[in-house]
Amino acid sequence: MAVQKQFSSFEELLSGSDLPVLVDFYATWCGPCQMMAPILEQVSGQMKDKLMVVKIDTDKYEDLASQHHIYALPTLVLFKNGAEVDRIEGVLQPAQLIDRLQPHL
Repeated sequence: MAVQKQFSSFEELLSGSDLPVLVDFYATWCGPCQMMAPILEQVSGQMKDKLMVVKIDTDKYEDLASQHHIYALPTLVLFKNGAEVDRIEGVLQPAQLIDRLQPHL
């Protein structure tokens, strides 16, 4: 399950996590982003001890989206030890997403 937390910076979130962090860059008006939400909930539940899922609204955090070169929605970016290790654009089914993430966990 995605958890809402407050951090003073995105870098603090990434560096402070012992687990890899999967960031869902989304927008509330984006249809495919809404399709991805329950998939991320399911994957997060299955991989809760191996992965942290964070959602970032690109309309509220435009600078962050720009800094990470987010040009399509949804874009999932996997960070490990603070560094980007994988990037997925578009909608994947739960099994496909888990298969894609597994080598990095």
